[in-house]
Amino acid sequence: MREERESRWRAWMIAAQAGDSASYEKLLQELLPHVGVIVRRRLFDPAAAEDVVQNVIISLHRARQTYRPERPFLPWVNAIARNATIDAIRERGRRGQREISLEADGVPEPAVDGVEPEGAALDPRLLRALERIPEGQREAVSLIHLAGLSVAEASVRAGVSKGALKVRAHRGYRALRALLEEEEP
Repeated sequence: MREERESRWRAWMIAAQAGDSASYEKLLQELLPHVGVIVRRRLFDPAAAEDVVQNVIISLHRARQTYRPERPFLPWVNAIARNATIDAIRERGRRGQREISLEADGVPEPAVDGVEPEGAALDPRLLRALERIPEGQREAVSLIHLAGLSVAEASVRAGVSKGALKVRAHRGYRALRALLEEEEP
């Protein structure tokens, strides 16, 4: 089956390179599902997968004259599809690192009204210790522990990833503990 398909697609591609538009149309119609399978194995977002499939077909069209008839056809097509998928995954990663969603639904509402440490009835020793730790740690501790926000909500407010906020909070708790132990008589 695979050899038959390889042979058929290879013959159609050679004919398409010679200018046979009917063979080229048949080839593209049969390639579409094949390329879709390759792309959907790595991309689970249907809309993104469809975009990549279209990009693969466009790339195939642009590169059709580079196909060498003496070489197998399927590895050539599979390489184009695989590379387009990898490019899309990389681009999504780069875009995700530099873009912030402006949709109102993307920003969670606070679980409770924020309580700033300065206005709360906190132990004066804790307030002094809070003032002595680095700003990022103070913000993480204040958002999570004092304001009662979830890590996801606090990370949005602080403008950092959840992991970074957890690290800041952990370091803040450790620093506060050390400062409070210093003050104990």
